[in-house]
Amino acid sequence: MYQVTIFGIHLTLKPVAFSIPLGSNKWHIYWYGILIAFGFLLALLYGFKNAKRFDIDPDRMVDVILVTTPLAVLCARSYYLIFDGEPIHSISDFFGFGNSSGFAGLAIYGGVIGALVVGGIMCRLRKVPIWNMFDLTAIGFCLGQSVGRWGNFVNQEAYGAFTGSSFFGMESTRTIAEMGPGMVHPCFLYESIWCLGGFFLLHFLSKRRQFNGQIILTYGIWYGTGRALIELLRTDSLMIGNLKVSCLLSVLAVLGCATALVLILRRKKTAVTEETYQSVFDNEETPVLEEEKNDVQEN
Repeated sequence: MYQVTIFGIHLTLKPVAFSIPLGSNKWHIYWYGILIAFGFLLALLYGFKNAKRFDIDPDRMVDVILVTTPLAVLCARSYYLIFDGEPIHSISDFFGFGNSSGFAGLAIYGGVIGALVVGGIMCRLRKVPIWNMFDLTAIGFCLGQSVGRWGNFVNQEAYGAFTGSSFFGMESTRTIAEMGPGMVHPCFLYESIWCLGGFFLLHFLSKRRQFNGQIILTYGIWYGTGRALIELLRTDSLMIGNLKVSCLLSVLAVLGCATALVLILRRKKTAVTEETYQSVFDNEETPVLEEEKNDVQEN
């Protein structure tokens, strides 16, 4: 249980939503898991509602999701463990069973990478248009991440450094224990709002996309930019030496996606220009000089 003050509002947060009796023990159900599941559900609902707009067969999409989802979660967990350095002695440790904080550490980037790799393979096997599926998935990513970040709020994690303000920010019994008294940046909230904005942006662009794959590239630019900036504030980042892993990966994602987007749009613009040029001259009648007409008539 945490006592939390955020923007002048005082709250009491309980990470455990409810417990299920199992013999002499109890199985705790945490808000973290519920919120992630709810975000995933909203992403699914959006996906099924818009599948046909992306020329995707909903039945085939189900096959892709059923295989990709659990493997993406395993990738998210593996990514976290690789960079966190948490010791693993058993399969129970890998999955985080019995973790006192009520959750096993997961890394969003690990999940996204796993979803794209496994999802791409499954799309090939089930004959689902890959780039259309990636575009639809990107919008779902933003929606799910926006909701799921509130699980970090309930667990009082994913917060940043001190704000230097007596009002703007967040303070809790956990932040005080780990950082000392003072308002810290509610990074979970920043990312939640950023992803929600990304959801509306990508949804709008998806109705005007110029090529398949445009939305997933835009997602990489949008999310990568926000995550890189927010990550600079966080105090619990996964590290490679002195570098924040997510910050580095975000910058690479932005550069890679932006370069690909610009090159593809330029190619399309060039192709349209050449097609228009060719069309104009193919349809234009070659002018006949008056002298040539007279010669023809005399002959």
